Amino acid sequence: MIISDNSKPSLSEFAMLMKKTDALLNREAAGKQDYYSKRNSSLLEEDVYDALCRSAVGTPFDRSIILVSGASFPDIVAKKYYGVEVKSTIKNQWKSIGSSILESTRDQNVERIYLTFGKLGKPVAFRSRPYEQCLSGISVTHYPRYQIDMELSKGETIFDKMGIAYDDLRKMDNPVAPVSKYYKSKLKEGETLWWATGEGEDSFEKASPPILRIWTSLSVEQKNYYTVQGYALFPEVLIPNSTTKYQRYALWLAKNCSVLNTNIRDQFSAGGRKEIRYNGKTIRVPATLYRVLKNKDRIEETILATSASALAEYWQVKAISDNRMNQWCRIVSMYFSKDEDIGISLYGVYSILCDAFQC
Repeated sequence: MIISDNSKPSLSEFAMLMKKTDALLNREAAGKQDYYSKRNSSLLEEDVYDALCRSAVGTPFDRSIILVSGASFPDIVAKKYYGVEVKSTIKNQWKSIGSSILESTRDQNVERIYLTFGKLGKPVAFRSRPYEQCLSGISVTHYPRYQIDMELSKGETIFDKMGIAYDDLRKMDNPVAPVSKYYKSKLKEGETLWWATGEGEDSFEKASPPILRIWTSLSVEQKNYYTVQGYALFPEVLIPNSTTKYQRYALWLAKNCSVLNTNIRDQFSAGGRKEIRYNGKTIRVPATLYRVLKNKDRIEETILATSASALAEYWQVKAISDNRMNQWCRIVSMYFSKDEDIGISLYGVYSILCDAFQC
């Protein structure tokens, strides 16, 4: 994108226009509280447009202001280079949900935007600030959207928190990626971002199924499929005697697959022992290890089909080795070693797994 730095009129002149517009709107609001408190978003855009046009008389912006409203972002354009986005709330507060961070309908000629905010909860009042100075965070509806706070202090914007300038973020091909990375860094144990997938996947564009399903409503084949995904992507489900081992898998199942399972333990931890053949002998192993070996082909298929960056996030490791299956076998064998009753050494479990997966 080519940006002109020879804008005329100057940014300071546009800031003065916005100050005059705020003053005009607030004078009128003082005597028309009922009128403004009943305005919807599109009608308020017309009010702000009218105030801008009247305030622009005798300034370099006179007769240059255009109302584009829902057709483009921002709602109002002045001298092609400047814009005004109009937002409001019917509550008596200076906070609301703003526009999409993707800015896919942005007028490419507009380089500087102010946000004019109408607080329509009585007492009605208006404030305008540079757009990037009143965006405090991100909320998600059908797309990630900015949170507006017209009372933000300097250094408190979402861009200050992420360490990325607004202009840099909006020009990125995928602005969702740094946003999801920032919010992931703030997650606590047992939390996830329902709207963002792994870094190695199409961050926001990969949508989960639109219909929410209960685990018991799935077919046997579907249950087997999701169970194999659990073994492959969240090997901690094999840790014995852990009260938290299913948390990440349960969140993933709900977020990525739209499946709710209220009793995941039954899915993985049926006890007992099973017989297998290993090194020409019949040995008894935990039923959990037996089920892993039984599903080895589908587990391997899942691991090899998943991107390295996504696997690193799922497995909670820094990097994925060239021999993925060997790395997975090491992780799983370490988890099995926590079982004092397994009757097999850590090396023994690792050898059994490597023999099965030929790694």
